[in-house]
Amino acid sequence: MTVSLEALQKIALSIVETRDAALLLKQIVEGVAEHSDAALVRLWLMELGDVCAECRFQKECPDHTRCLHLAASVGRSRDGRKDYSRLTGGFRRIPLGARKVGRIAAEGRPMAVAEVAPDQEWVGDPAWIKAEQVRSFAGEPLVFQGEVLGVLCVFARARLSQKDFKELRAFAGLAAVAIANARAFEEINRLKNRLEQENAYLREEVRAVSASGNIVGQSPALKKVLHQIDLVARTDANVLILGESGVGKELVARAIHERSPRASHPLIKVNCGAIPDNLFESEMFGHVKGAFTGAVRDRAGRFELADGGTLFLDEAGEIPLALQAKLLRAVQERQFERVGEERTRQVNTRIVAATNRDLKSEVQAGRFRRDLFYRLSVFPIEVPPLRERREDIPLLAASFLQAAAQKLNLKPHRLAQAQIKQLCDYDWPGNARELQNVLESALILSQHTAFSIQLPAASASRTKPPGDVEASFNPASILTRAELREQERESIRAALGRANGKVFGAGGAAQLLGMKGTTLASRLAALGISRRGNAG
Repeated sequence: MTVSLEALQKIALSIVETRDAALLLKQIVEGVAEHSDAALVRLWLMELGDVCAECRFQKECPDHTRCLHLAASVGRSRDGRKDYSRLTGGFRRIPLGARKVGRIAAEGRPMAVAEVAPDQEWVGDPAWIKAEQVRSFAGEPLVFQGEVLGVLCVFARARLSQKDFKELRAFAGLAAVAIANARAFEEINRLKNRLEQENAYLREEVRAVSASGNIVGQSPALKKVLHQIDLVARTDANVLILGESGVGKELVARAIHERSPRASHPLIKVNCGAIPDNLFESEMFGHVKGAFTGAVRDRAGRFELADGGTLFLDEAGEIPLALQAKLLRAVQERQFERVGEERTRQVNTRIVAATNRDLKSEVQAGRFRRDLFYRLSVFPIEVPPLRERREDIPLLAASFLQAAAQKLNLKPHRLAQAQIKQLCDYDWPGNARELQNVLESALILSQHTAFSIQLPAASASRTKPPGDVEASFNPASILTRAELREQERESIRAALGRANGKVFGAGGAAQLLGMKGTTLASRLAALGISRRGNAG
């Protein structure tokens, strides 16, 4: 007896209780094996071709697109020494139409052989058939709503009757329904998890857009960048955005996405420098449940979340060298595998990368793959620093002040001409991000006092004579500890003089020096400096 009414009831119960497709497949083959004298029970599912280059049947494959993947197997050798539950081996992939299993899937019709002879044409391994004394074979297509999902096969040591074949056919029909239901539940969960992750990313994007605003400015340098954005946005070319930290590379990436045909799909950002090396592959490509400690459920990676949209690789120069080859394949072929999964996934994702590093130098130093660099930099865009487009500073400052007032629920301020000149004369080593922070700080500090802007005292600006700039930092100089101590004294004296002896609070020497008031007070005591700036 191959399959009894009891086995049918067991699989029916699994439909209700089991939503995990992998567990269900195991229950199906075990359910058949438990109620039969089976040497081997196997189940293949129809999937996309993924190991065509190493498949033993590649010459028999019609188009190398879809084939049968071995998904569940159970059985033992006659002497009990061999376990046939492994999913590897020569028959792990079978093309449609190839051999008996492929023919069953291609035609959608069962095959029943009551008396198997090792020398029959369709037998794939005559020696195994003989050694295991396989007498009968039954192969059933798993069909749901007219679609062949896979094939269930039984190699039995006992002779199967017509009643056995009929019961197995009923079992296969029920198994197909169970598989379709389990897949539907998994797809629902996959979409649910993806929506949750997309919503989280979209919330981050909304916060980022609210904080940074749009691209503001009318300088020739910025107009050149905007023209480049318009040229490349409507294409699918990969873009590499270059520029110093704080120039607005993320705004450029967002503008490219919003002006592209992909605008209705998500823009997913990855800060490559913030991901630990051991989690980078999982973060980019996702993982399956149990792939590593802590992987409690399947999780889609950033590439998959950006399918149809744009993937923004911020700080691309920080990508670990060991993982750049896998990233290259995903960028180049738009294919990847989740960690712990053999299935190859296909995505339609556009790549926009950004870095403040000189990637050409990184390539020369062997820290960045040359092929990945060329793949990312199909269309490079260089964003100029703020000091090279000073005419944009008044517009940017006004925009930042208005946004900060709304965010902080404070009274907005308009800049006086003297303050605008003060901002334009400063070199802004931190670029637009530094300008935004300085203005937000000024707005907060002016709630009960007049609005004033305090720029970092130690930073060079165009108002300083060239000699002073050289004196402030000369990389060729080597200072003794005594000289360093004296330099610190001079810096503190200068700050106290500008602050009229004030140490704490807005406009105080501590704020000018970029340190806490308590820290400055302890340094004053250690260096013997009074608040009037004189050495004790």
